[in-house]
Amino acid sequence: MTRSLQAVAYCRPSVLESAADGQRLGLETSRGATPSGAEDHPRFFAGFLTSPQVASAGLLAVADVAAARYYQRQLGASLDPVVTGNGDRLRFESFSGCCGVYARLDVLESGLDGGEVGHGTTNVDVNNPLREALSRMGADDPLHLRVGPEELAVTTLDGPVVEKKVPLPDRWLRGFAEAQVIAAGFDLRAELPAAEAVRFLRALPRGGARGASVGARWVVPSGSGGLRPTTRAVPGAVCLPGPERLVALQRVLRHATALRVYGPAVTGGGAATASAWEVVLPGMRLTLTLSPDASRGFSGEGGVLDALTTDEAAGDAELIAVLLAWEPRVDVADLAAASGLTPERVRAALVRLGTSGRVGYDTAEAAYFHRELPYDAERVERHNPRLRAARALVAAGAVTLDGAVGTVTAEDGHVHRVRDHAGVLSCSCLWWAKYRGGRGPCKHALAVRMVRRGIAAAELDMARVDGGAR
Repeated sequence: MTRSLQAVAYCRPSVLESAADGQRLGLETSRGATPSGAEDHPRFFAGFLTSPQVASAGLLAVADVAAARYYQRQLGASLDPVVTGNGDRLRFESFSGCCGVYARLDVLESGLDGGEVGHGTTNVDVNNPLREALSRMGADDPLHLRVGPEELAVTTLDGPVVEKKVPLPDRWLRGFAEAQVIAAGFDLRAELPAAEAVRFLRALPRGGARGASVGARWVVPSGSGGLRPTTRAVPGAVCLPGPERLVALQRVLRHATALRVYGPAVTGGGAATASAWEVVLPGMRLTLTLSPDASRGFSGEGGVLDALTTDEAAGDAELIAVLLAWEPRVDVADLAAASGLTPERVRAALVRLGTSGRVGYDTAEAAYFHRELPYDAERVERHNPRLRAARALVAAGAVTLDGAVGTVTAEDGHVHRVRDHAGVLSCSCLWWAKYRGGRGPCKHALAVRMVRRGIAAAELDMARVDGGAR
């Protein structure tokens, strides 16, 4: 597995401390992206939280996921959460060390008081002493939140005094990006009132021996406003893959006003799918998105691969990236009008931007939002093994097209046949036989699609030349 060592530097540790007007929570930031370019310690907010205890519990839940491995738990994991200022809200995101759980706390405008929210993205320090202090937060304690260094300290910082170095695998980066693309295919499937939400979530198993996963379950909305189990993936059902992975939601259950469940359309069959579980809180939302299996991270799902194969999408993505302005809700129609692209090309460009961490996806608003992951996320594309293998096949001239059939000669001499079924490519290889497209296209199908698009682009260029000559 390809990995690098990520250095995250803070001017001091984040801390929760008492003051004359209540508690003060200072969340220190690392180097991040802002509208004016990269800054060492950007400042996004200074004001009060309207629901201090709820926000403290939500931050702890996000930190729980950042420090967790729900598969192979004996291995360590600790990556500081990512914070984004979107002008009207703060978003705190994290991703589990096993690459299978994505968490996000959205502190909305109604959850903030007395300060303007800035724009940008960076890491935020959440250390063990801070976690212990947040867990003791009282219900009536006023809480002043500062995201970024003290205002007077901004111009006097001599340099970072706190530095963390953590391994950053490519698989982790790909998974963080893939989770956004998969969530974009979700719809709201159920909404439970507070009492039903608490009853359902508290009844979930915590895992078997040594925390082993209990496997995927299926649930369907019931007439009483709750969820009931079903033995199979019937239409309208939602997959709950590894229910023990929702344990971080226990932090906020007593503050919940509703539970919303999101997932893809299910037409039948038994293949597990990803899903998103959102707890609605006063002035904020906490969402966990689960991969289809506890042992199966988001990095291998392959939902982004088609978007990475086209030069057109790459050019469109660069254009759309210039037009993004840290919006909390990216409007496709507005981007289409501003860019001159069709809505379909804008959506494809947003998928591609998602692969490099430049947009996230909010299931509650069914919209992308602008953020810039504070990592070398361009490695997501460069180090994707299937994409890299497909490009090697094309470069080696291993692809032959014959109508709706493509023949690919692999490196080992085996010949694979790729067939087109109404735009869906199937293959005779073992990958397709095992996953049937459930984890994205195989390298042979990707190679065929690349060659087809290359031929189509060449024909279009030729037509333009002929048209110009006439």
